[in-house]
Amino acid sequence: MQNLPTFVFVHGAFANSFSFAPLQAELALLGHRSAAVDLPGHGFEATFPATYQAPQDLDALAAEPGSIEGVTLDDNAASVIEALERAKRNGPTILVAHSRGGITTTAVANARPELIDRIAYVSAWCPVDLGVSDYYAQPEMADVDAGAFAATLVGNPVELGLLRTNFRTADPAALAAFKRALAADLTDDEFRTFLNTFQPDENLDVGTSTDRAQATTWGRIPKTYVRLANDASLPLAVQDRMIREADALTPDNPFDVQTLEGSHLRWLVHPKPAAKLLANLAAR
Repeated sequence: MQNLPTFVFVHGAFANSFSFAPLQAELALLGHRSAAVDLPGHGFEATFPATYQAPQDLDALAAEPGSIEGVTLDDNAASVIEALERAKRNGPTILVAHSRGGITTTAVANARPELIDRIAYVSAWCPVDLGVSDYYAQPEMADVDAGAFAATLVGNPVELGLLRTNFRTADPAALAAFKRALAADLTDDEFRTFLNTFQPDENLDVGTSTDRAQATTWGRIPKTYVRLANDASLPLAVQDRMIREADALTPDNPFDVQTLEGSHLRWLVHPKPAAKLLANLAAR
């Protein structure tokens, strides 16, 4: 076991380590060890106010404090660095990021590249030429429908110090929009099951223009980008743009590009193809 890499997983927005359980089980059956990190304020550190339960009291929920208030990108990076330091004692590490988890992963790789033997971004943010917020204004994001998140936003983010989304909404239009954005190729039961693993709160800090990939640190780590071909929330055009920008930054160390079919969440619900892909990375 000493020479086998440990996969360390970093989840996306409103998610947690629970998202990776089916994938970790599949990897374990293939003989691979892994650890999924809960970023600060996630998992069992999350806040689920009584007003978020049924029956909901959205007016009260809009004023409830949340444990994730004040959590920064630096806090997220520190939690992943701690996990990598422990995992590295057992051999190589492969850091795997999904969605918003790519922001944290890039920050970690900028700070402590010696802890990572390979990065794998799975339809994850990898800011290179722009800060993440600036990518949202680019043409590649023009077709992304953020209406469900806007319609289910609870409270004032500035006053709460966090983003709060009502994933337990009963509004059929909002639920349909969430499904189109995240899981159009899942059954309704699969989609609702995943939605019930989400937590209502997310931190506000997505970094600044200075939190982009750095050639001297991040750029020396072998890296794979796993494109999700049918992702409607982080479209293929955006994924491909970040790959091109990264390759231009480190032309001597370009992305190894792989592709999985499916939506933003399918690879986590039906993990066998993703587990096979990751196992092949470990074998290199």
